[in-house]
Amino acid sequence: MIGKLLTTRLGSFPLLCQTSDSHMKVPLMTHAARIGVLTVSDRASRGEYEDLGGPAICEYLTETLTSPWTPEYRIVSDDRHLIAQELQRMADDLGCCLVVTTGGTGPAVRDVTPEATEDVCEKMMPGFGELMRKVSLEKVPTAILSRQTAGIRGKTLIVNLPGQPKAIRECLGAVMPAIPYCIDLLEGPRLETDPAKCTGFRPKQK
Repeated sequence: MIGKLLTTRLGSFPLLCQTSDSHMKVPLMTHAARIGVLTVSDRASRGEYEDLGGPAICEYLTETLTSPWTPEYRIVSDDRHLIAQELQRMADDLGCCLVVTTGGTGPAVRDVTPEATEDVCEKMMPGFGELMRKVSLEKVPTAILSRQTAGIRGKTLIVNLPGQPKAIRECLGAVMPAIPYCIDLLEGPRLETDPAKCTGFRPKQK
């Protein structure tokens, strides 16, 4: 996957996401929110499998967010240290307000994304995983095997998602209404959503 670029769109603006070990970034605009998209997959990291999870996340965010944002997209193997290292880089070095991962949330031996997330977070947000499992269990009984979670590192919200594009859309759709307000509380950029796709909840000002 070295040097491969993912192209998506936000309105009329093209977005370029780097999947290689170089850290070239193409910001959409100066004040765009940075959002990390991290695919965790041994096969995809070796170029043996086309990553579908990362593009599915970018597609959902492009459809849902109306405020400007630019992705920081990366693929890593199912290695706990490498996952934690990339999450830390996206939060601390790149200043992502939100990092969304896909893959590595099941019970298999190599599924360690939740553990890596816990390694780098100061606060865990278990409600995200609870809601995602509730929504998924309405579709398939094996959703109970999913271990995705969420947590906070500094001013960054990190959310784990499953690996299948359909499940990614279902789970993101469930938790997205709470994400903009969570970013507000972390003093991050204001994320606005398209009400036709998702209504972000913010308490009314007293």
